[in-house]
Amino acid sequence: MTSATLSRPSLDDVYLRRSGRSLTAVVGVGVTVLTAVLPALIFAALSNAVALLTRQQATLIAISQFTTLPLMFLSSAVMDLHLAPSWVGRFAAYNPVEWAVVAARRAMLVHADWSTVRTRLGLLAVAVLVMGFLAIRAFRAYRKST
Repeated sequence: MTSATLSRPSLDDVYLRRSGRSLTAVVGVGVTVLTAVLPALIFAALSNAVALLTRQQATLIAISQFTTLPLMFLSSAVMDLHLAPSWVGRFAAYNPVEWAVVAARRAMLVHADWSTVRTRLGLLAVAVLVMGFLAIRAFRAYRKST
């Protein structure tokens, strides 16, 4: 065997490969954190709007549980959608929790599907804006009534 067939990668090659992987991992972790923050903002805006409109703690808790738990269980966060009934998969397509789960999972892959990640993050961002707008409207209605 010649030295050409036994050549080892240079230190620069090894560093570039490792730094590429670590950069992908850092971006993946950042996207995962973002996919946790965006749904939290959605639910915080919903909670604020409901609290300002109903002004009752029991109603707020009931509505929060009525929305949060089904969204969680009707996503792939708990069970693979291939194992669930087909209607769960159809519902999950419009579920912000599912958008966050898909974006986080795809971002953490070695060969991440960035178009899917961008799409899901975009949907979450639009949902944050819509819910923020509704929370602001609820605050204005509250202010007018007091």
